[in-house]
Amino acid sequence: MTSISNGALSADRLIERVVALLERGQPAAAAAACDAVRLSCPDDAAKQLLVSHALQRLGLFDEMTVAAARAAALLPLDFELQKRLVECHIYGGRIDLARTHLALLEQRFAAQGALLLRVAELHVHSDGHADAFRCCRSAVALLGDDPQALYASAAAALTMGQLDEAQALFTRVIALDPLDGDAYVSRASLRSWRADSHHLDEMQARLQQLPAGHAAEIPLCYALAKELEDLGEFDSSFALLQRGAQRRRAQMNYRVDGDVQAMAGIARAFDAELLARPAAPADDECGLFVLGLPRSGTTLVERILASHSQVGSVGETNTLAFAIMRLAAGGGAKAELIQRSTAIDFGRLGALYRQGIRSYGQPGAKLIDKTPANFLYLGLAHLALPTAPVVHLRRHPLDSCYAMYKTLFRMGYPFSYSLDDLGHYYLAYHRLMTHWRQRLPGRFVDVDYEALVRNPEAGTRALLSACGLAWEPQCLEFHDNAEPTATASAAQVRQPIYQSSVGRWRQYAAQLAPLAAFLTGHGVDCS
Repeated sequence: MTSISNGALSADRLIERVVALLERGQPAAAAAACDAVRLSCPDDAAKQLLVSHALQRLGLFDEMTVAAARAAALLPLDFELQKRLVECHIYGGRIDLARTHLALLEQRFAAQGALLLRVAELHVHSDGHADAFRCCRSAVALLGDDPQALYASAAAALTMGQLDEAQALFTRVIALDPLDGDAYVSRASLRSWRADSHHLDEMQARLQQLPAGHAAEIPLCYALAKELEDLGEFDSSFALLQRGAQRRRAQMNYRVDGDVQAMAGIARAFDAELLARPAAPADDECGLFVLGLPRSGTTLVERILASHSQVGSVGETNTLAFAIMRLAAGGGAKAELIQRSTAIDFGRLGALYRQGIRSYGQPGAKLIDKTPANFLYLGLAHLALPTAPVVHLRRHPLDSCYAMYKTLFRMGYPFSYSLDDLGHYYLAYHRLMTHWRQRLPGRFVDVDYEALVRNPEAGTRALLSACGLAWEPQCLEFHDNAEPTATASAAQVRQPIYQSSVGRWRQYAAQLAPLAAFLTGHGVDCS
């Protein structure tokens, strides 16, 4: 790329320059650097794309999207530029615009199976799961026995509740590519396996044949652990689970201390004085938060609530996190972001959030945001959305930790692959939730997973009441809800409530004893 005249910044070094200026506390200079490139090169799509990424770092989401739109308009057949524009709409809380552009891309690239798979992935990020399923099926029609297309279609079928179709497709993927480990673990998640219906011999043979260090080892360990647990082979199951988790953890450059310190920093920053500030509630509040640790029962509660006639759901969404990033943007570490977030315009945060979740187009006076990690932002939610109901799921500490440990997450939750990391993360979470209860009494309702599954009707009545909703009996029939769900519990929530997961940790009491001792020693009740 050529340099800008008069000694201005060359575009190929723009992002590095912006980051450096942010780290020196010079956001105005960083914005000026972006403007210099944007204005001097209006017809250079590559430079407009660079500017878009740099503006994102500055929190200038509207300008970010304008630059991306300019680049996309210059080269309408460049898929990467079109993808960037969709991403900008998502970051900016305009899911409606993202979907509109995705419809155009689906038409434009309708004959290119590989690109249709990428359009499907963008549909998923826009909560358009039926659209993603359609794209995947079209890609399979174009690509035939392509394992990637078949896997994507299987995953979409699972999200849509088409479990038999998903199982057949995952099995087909495995037949075509016996080293596709993700297909094994996804298939294992579909149902509880029995002595007369399982894949143990197939998977054990495959695992033994793998070359050392092969990528399929990790998912095969998780898949085998799942089916062995279903068959009651608990010691063998845990041994394989531990093997897979250790391999996964060894691949990561992660330190749990960073998350522990961040949660402690949130508690310090959102003190009694800050949380006592008056907030101006909106007349049209539509949010309803369901949050907690992953695998704590949040999907179950979402499905119960979403079966109510007055409630819709946007699923797991980054709407709140992106709005915070937009208003508290800047360089530096997590601690600086946390501190900046205490000084943002909370009314503006609420407005951005409401616009964002409404842009999903879901019906309902209340829209569920089922993002587990929103427990980190309860202080901001209180200040920006003071009348939005908040439901926090609690589960027995050892059941909670074990449920995370046995899940091979596609993204996120790096603390879940080590019992030591899990202990430290759980303790930090426990302390932060204690802080919120002390500083925000009555602001959210705690729902105990065990009590809910033990007495579903009483638990559901209390849950609806806490959310200001009238009793509707169909909430007990949540498993008949045909709406998509894209979480690790996608198969389980298609079943009526069951209690078999309650106290599951006791089958692994010996293996979990060090974790139990650590948590108990720090005041967490594990009895």
